[in-house]
Amino acid sequence: MPFIPNTDAQRAEMLAEIGMTADDLFADIPANLLCDAPSVPAAMSEQEVSQHLAQLASRNRTDLTCFLGGGYYDHYIPAAIGELAGRNEFYTAYTPYQPELSQGTLQCIYEFQSMICRLTGLEVSNASLYDGGTAIYEAAMMALRGQKKKHRVIVDECVSPVARKILTSYTTNLDIELLTIPHDNGATNREAMLAALDDETACVIVQNPNFFGTIEDFTDLAEQVHSHKAMLIMSAYPISLGLLKSPGEMGADIVIGEGQSLGIPLSFGGPYLGYIATTKKHMRKMPGRICGRTLDRDGKEGFVLTLQAREQHIRREKATSNICSNEALCALAALMYMTLLGKQGLIDVATNCIDKAAYAADKLTAIDGVTLKFPGHSFFNEFVLELPVHADVVIRKLLDKGQAAGFPLVRYYEGMDNALLVAVTEQRTKSEIDTFAHVLEEIL
Repeated sequence: MPFIPNTDAQRAEMLAEIGMTADDLFADIPANLLCDAPSVPAAMSEQEVSQHLAQLASRNRTDLTCFLGGGYYDHYIPAAIGELAGRNEFYTAYTPYQPELSQGTLQCIYEFQSMICRLTGLEVSNASLYDGGTAIYEAAMMALRGQKKKHRVIVDECVSPVARKILTSYTTNLDIELLTIPHDNGATNREAMLAALDDETACVIVQNPNFFGTIEDFTDLAEQVHSHKAMLIMSAYPISLGLLKSPGEMGADIVIGEGQSLGIPLSFGGPYLGYIATTKKHMRKMPGRICGRTLDRDGKEGFVLTLQAREQHIRREKATSNICSNEALCALAALMYMTLLGKQGLIDVATNCIDKAAYAADKLTAIDGVTLKFPGHSFFNEFVLELPVHADVVIRKLLDKGQAAGFPLVRYYEGMDNALLVAVTEQRTKSEIDTFAHVLEEIL
């Protein structure tokens, strides 16, 4: 709510003018619902506030070498992104429903959509979604809207547990059978998934690379899913698409994911953006805004929001989504990132990630008692270590050594007490990886 700088004297003057006391204003509220006055500390000067906030900020550890992952990654962000995305014309832009006034914003959205289509190998994308977690729910609802007599959604346990929790929360009160298939040694359990797949299934949701970092080719699974007239939804890490076979080539019907890795800082968890892409066949079921390119009556190129009949501001309760936030500024940052890097740049970043992760895995598993939790699988930039002690104990000790070591999988997967998910991006140097291995060996 806005700050209203009325003094005590001004409040007294206003009350006198209307012939009431402050208590009279709240007389209609039952006494048992009234609360005590808030305990607000004394006012501080600007300098004091600045010093206080600096002291609070100093409690954060900002000097850690980051090996954290699990869907959010410490990638290098070119300096130009913050400078350009922070320009007033982008930073203050709002919903572009007046195309004649919003050509710049609309063109950015169109270019973002085009790049997402190139990455995923699919035909249509939108102006982004709220985040990667809600994107999974939106994709599942697309599949259910397109197959109204089907109610089963099959989810691979290798899909991010954060995203699966969001999916569960959003669908709790809906007439949906949500079936999770346990993983098979860090990979999709194809046999169990095919056994669960039937003609009542609306969609199957998988992830590549999966939450454990494992790379899989789902082409065969897509064929099986389509044989039951169901849809394959794939969550994909966009940086990996610089190297890996695209979801479109595998036969995915909808591709979603978290776009944070495309030039957006970690920032304590947000704001981020979700992306979504699909085929022309399903585009009318897709939520959110879609920007199209057209010609005006003079033959000049222009950009407009298209297929708006799907959207909330027109159809309300019949719209394809209740989430109207599309994170356009984050999508702009992602567009700038992909533009600055270009095709070869994305390939180089992906190659750096996979090579450095392989080097880190070799160094870390050379330590006595440390092994790969899921050997035999190819991985992109993440892998799971099996430690000789509880992962939480190791993480706490490594923090004191300046290392944000990774993510303890026991928080989401039972029986993985000693399992540590380690992520390596192009940011990590050989020296940093060597230091991490040395410190880990000292602790163990």
